Amino acid sequence: MKNVAVFGAGRIGRIHATNLAAQSGVQLKYVCDAMPAAAADLAQTLGAQVADIDTVFADKSIDAVAICSPTTTHSDLIARAAAAGKHIFCEKPVDLSVQRAEAVAQAVSAAGVACMIGFQRRFDPTFNEAKIRLDRGDIGNPEMLVITSRDPGAPPVEYIQQSGGIFRDMLIHDFDVFRWILCGDGDKAAWLSATGSCLTDPAIGKAGDFDCTAVTIKTVKGRLCQINTTRRAAYGYDQRFEVIGSKGMLQCGNHKPSEVTQATAQGTSQDNPEAFFLQRYAAAYRLEIEHFFTQLQNGGSFRTTVQDGVDAQILADAAAESATHNRIITF
Repeated sequence: MKNVAVFGAGRIGRIHATNLAAQSGVQLKYVCDAMPAAAADLAQTLGAQVADIDTVFADKSIDAVAICSPTTTHSDLIARAAAAGKHIFCEKPVDLSVQRAEAVAQAVSAAGVACMIGFQRRFDPTFNEAKIRLDRGDIGNPEMLVITSRDPGAPPVEYIQQSGGIFRDMLIHDFDVFRWILCGDGDKAAWLSATGSCLTDPAIGKAGDFDCTAVTIKTVKGRLCQINTTRRAAYGYDQRFEVIGSKGMLQCGNHKPSEVTQATAQGTSQDNPEAFFLQRYAAAYRLEIEHFFTQLQNGGSFRTTVQDGVDAQILADAAAESATHNRIITF
């Protein structure tokens, strides 16, 4: 039985805590949150105890921690968990600073603990099936990746101000997908160009951020990736990508509440995409937590690591610099 503590009892913390509490051989022992009422509510729901950070790291019975607290706390909690010999699951990003993220990665390596970063799109059944077929050679050598990643609405400006910006907060998932899909054979980004606009809410621009972006990446081997994003897709949470290869194409569409197409004399209709990430990636969140504990128990390698978090952060920083200063970034 592995004893686990969760840091963060907000929206994503509740998802991960609920999923890990359902794992065989796992006991959720502690819930920690800066808001005592939130921690108490989640702990009571899942049969855990409320604890503070020091209690968690001092408890030798705790085998692993799940870090689901605000981004600004991630690197410090990873470093403390590593020093205490706890295995780590952490939501993205590792940190808003590449330098701090790299330092944390070194601390994890020195401590010899596992650290998996929550890039849940790698565990989405649709996306993962495309990866399996790509690795199997079904479409030959991958040559181009086109990612569409659109939110139905922007988060509050107060969140945006402390999020690190759209490239570090939202597109970091897409940069990880780029690395996962196009760079599995050791390829890597050679140059990147990004641009952004503020089209959905002037307050986002006043906060120093963009709400619509376009990114192009070229790899060392000449492969191309294009990423388009917006924080206002009026029709739902739009999450798609397609890979073009030397022998064909793999196309991953949206998930919808139902797959029914209705046709009448007035026209043909389908459901819009799922409303938001909580619905779209429900299975992915469950599968990534299963993967984390399965690999801990079996001693296997992890699909995402702290180094993946660092590498995605490097691309996010490059995109932010490119869009802000209107220049191409080379690596």
